[in-house]
Amino acid sequence: MSGYFSSSVGRKFFMALTGLFLVLFLLVHLVANLTLFGGADAFNAASHFMGTNPLIQVMQPVLALGFIAHIAMGIILELKNNEARPIGYAKNNANANSKWASRNMIVTGLMILAFLVLHIIHYFVPFKFNTELVEAAGTHYDFVIARFDSLLYTIIYVIAFILLGMHLMHGFQSSLTTTGIRHEKYKKCIVQLGVAYSILIAVGFSAIALWFHFV
Repeated sequence: MSGYFSSSVGRKFFMALTGLFLVLFLLVHLVANLTLFGGADAFNAASHFMGTNPLIQVMQPVLALGFIAHIAMGIILELKNNEARPIGYAKNNANANSKWASRNMIVTGLMILAFLVLHIIHYFVPFKFNTELVEAAGTHYDFVIARFDSLLYTIIYVIAFILLGMHLMHGFQSSLTTTGIRHEKYKKCIVQLGVAYSILIAVGFSAIALWFHFV
C-alpha cells in the first residue's frame, strides 16, 4: 500500500480523495454561513451546533490533516511534474493546450492557503481559544459581522473565494476522473455539475462578505 501511494498514480489518487473530502466540507461550511442571512438567532444556533456536535469535533482534526495532506501532495506533484517535463514543453502554446485554472492549480492553491491561515487567525482561533474576544463583540453573529466592517478584509475574502472557485473548476472534475467516478457517459453532466458547484461556492461566500459590508 505504501508503495502505491509513493507512485505517481497513487499520489494523484490520494490528491483526488482529499480534494473530494474538502469539496464536501466547503458545501457544509457554506450552508452554515448562509444562516447569517437568517439573523443572529439562526447563525448563533448553527454556530453552537458546529461547536458542540461530537461528530464535528472529531472531524475537525481530520479536516485539518486533509487540508495539509492535499496541499503537501499538490506541491509534491507539481515538483515531480516539473522534473519530468521536457525542456521543449515550455515552448508550446500553453493557452491552446489547457485552461488557465488547470495550469495554475499550485498558484491558486498556495494563495488559498495564505487566505486560510488568515481565516483561521480571524475566526477559528477566537471561537476555539479566545472566547472572551468573541463575547466582547456580543455573540458569534456579532463577531462575524464585525469582520466585514473592514473593506480590505472584505476584498481579500472575495478575491480568495473567486480563486477558490477557479481552483475547484478544474479540481472537481479532475478528482472525479482520477478516482474513476467520471464515466464518459456522464461526462457532460459531471462537467456541468463541477462548474455549478464552483460558481455556487465562489458566489455564495462572496455574497456574504459583500452583503454584510455594503448592506
